[in-house]
Amino acid sequence: MTDAKSILQDMNDRSREVFRILVENYLDTGGPVGSRTLTRSLSEKVSAATVRNVMQDLEYLGLLDSPHVSAGRIPTQMGLRLFVDGLLQMGDPSRQDREMIDRTLGDNSSDVGGMLDRVGAALSGVTHGASLVLTPKHEAELRHIEFVSLAQDRALVVLVFSDGHVENRLFTPPPGQTPSSMREAANFLNALIEGRTLSDVRKDVQVEIEKRRQEIDTLASDMIESGLAAWEDENGDQARLIVRGRANLLSEDGAPDELEKIRSLFDDLERKRDIAEFLELTEEGDGVRIFIGSENKLFSLSGSSLVVSPYMNADRKIIGAVGVIGPTRLNYGRIVPIVDYTAQLVGKMVSDRS
Repeated sequence: MTDAKSILQDMNDRSREVFRILVENYLDTGGPVGSRTLTRSLSEKVSAATVRNVMQDLEYLGLLDSPHVSAGRIPTQMGLRLFVDGLLQMGDPSRQDREMIDRTLGDNSSDVGGMLDRVGAALSGVTHGASLVLTPKHEAELRHIEFVSLAQDRALVVLVFSDGHVENRLFTPPPGQTPSSMREAANFLNALIEGRTLSDVRKDVQVEIEKRRQEIDTLASDMIESGLAAWEDENGDQARLIVRGRANLLSEDGAPDELEKIRSLFDDLERKRDIAEFLELTEEGDGVRIFIGSENKLFSLSGSSLVVSPYMNADRKIIGAVGVIGPTRLNYGRIVPIVDYTAQLVGKMVSDRS
C-alpha cells in the first residue's frame, strides 16, 4: 500500500487545498461534499469541472469515496488518517472547555476515584462523545504479603504497601492447602517484594518459580500461582475503567445496523472483555494518540474513532489514561487539545493527592 504521508508530499497545492476543505466540510456536516461547495471555498477561482477532476484523482489515490453515483465525496479511513497526521490544525482548548474540566477537579477531596468519575462525566459533556477514564493502579512499593485461610474453598491474599495502603483479594485456593504451604508461599513472595511494586513483582514471580522449582513445595507453588491470578482478577480491572456518555452516541440519528455496532462496542467495554486492548493503547508512549475506525481492534466493528492520552505521576510513569470515543467524523481539532489538557490536569491532580 502506498504510504499516506508520501501521498501528501506529492500532492500539489490545489489538490492539497481541495482535500483539506473537503475533509473539514465532511467533519462539520457528516455528509458528502460536492464540487460546487468546494469552488466557493478555494483560494483560487477554478471551475467545478476542474475541482471534480481533482476529486477523481484523490479518489483514485484511495483518499476519497463516493457513497452514491451522483453525490459528492467523503474521506476514506485512509483519507482521515492523512488529514489528521498532516493537515489537522489544533490550538488550545477554549476557555469555556477548560473551565468545565477544571470544575471537576476543584475540591480538595482525597477521593481520587470520585474525582476521576467526575472527569469522565465532564469530558463526555464537553465533547458530546463517550468518555473513557482508566484509573491508576496502586503502585506503591509492597511491604508484606500474607495468605489467610477462610474455609476449605476460600482464602484471602493480603497486600500491605509501604504507604500503609492495604488490599485484600478473595480467591479459591488449590485443593489440599495446609498452613505450612501457605506460609511457604508467603515467605517466597516476601523475599521477592522488598522495594518493588506489584507490577514489578508480577513480571518476575513466574520466572523465579521456574528457577527454584526444586526448592518450592508443589502446594506452595500452586498457592503462589493462585495468588497471582487473584491479583489479576477480572473485578480488579473492571473497577479501573470508567465509561460515561454512552447515550451521546446511541441517541444520534443513524441506521439501525450502525446503532447496533455501537451498542456492541459498549457492551464489550461494560463487560471489560477487551480492557487489555485499551491498556495497551496507553502503554506504548506518552502524548495523544488517535485511532480511526479499524485501526484498533476494539473499535473496528463500530467504526468509531478514539482519541486517548495517558496521564503520568510525579515520577513520569504512566498510571492511567483518558479518552473520547465518537464517530469517525469527530472534530479532531477541538477534541485532541481537550483530551491532552485533561490528561495533563488529571496527572497533576493525582500526583498531588497521592
